Amino acid sequence: MMKRVSLSVALLLCIAVAASAQSASNVRATYNDYNAAQINWDLNTASVYCATWDANMPLSWRQKYGWTAFCGPVGPTGEAACGKCLLVTNTATGAQVTVRIVDQCSNGGLDLDHSVFSQLDTNGQGIAQGHLIVNYEFVNCGD
Repeated sequence: MMKRVSLSVALLLCIAVAASAQSASNVRATYNDYNAAQINWDLNTASVYCATWDANMPLSWRQKYGWTAFCGPVGPTGEAACGKCLLVTNTATGAQVTVRIVDQCSNGGLDLDHSVFSQLDTNGQGIAQGHLIVNYEFVNCGD
C-alpha cells in the first residue's frame, strides 16, 4: 500500500511540474543588434536591463547562448526573467535555438539578437517581413 501511495505522489508531482512548464505559441519575434561578440558579451556595454544582476557572471555564462529581450505573453517578468533560457522555434521552418534573456522589450514577444534571428530565419522570410512567428519554451540553461 505504501509503495502505491509513493508512486501516486511521484506521478502527481511529475504532472504538476509538466503543467507548470511555461511556453507560448505564435509569438512575434523581431531582431536587435546587441553585437554581443563585438563587445565581448559585456552586458553593461550593451546597456541591457539584466546587466544590473548578471553583468558579473563569468564570460562563459554570458556567451553560452545568444541573447534576447523578453516580453512574451507567458513567463516571468522583470528581474525574475533575467538569465533564464528559452528554446525558440520558428513556426514556419522548425528551426530551433536556445537563447538567454538579457533584456526587456515592449513588442509583446521576443527581440532576438540579430545572429540568433538569422539562425532561426532559415528561409529568409523573417528578414523579408521584419519578424518571425515563433514558439518558445522556458528550458534549463544547464549552467
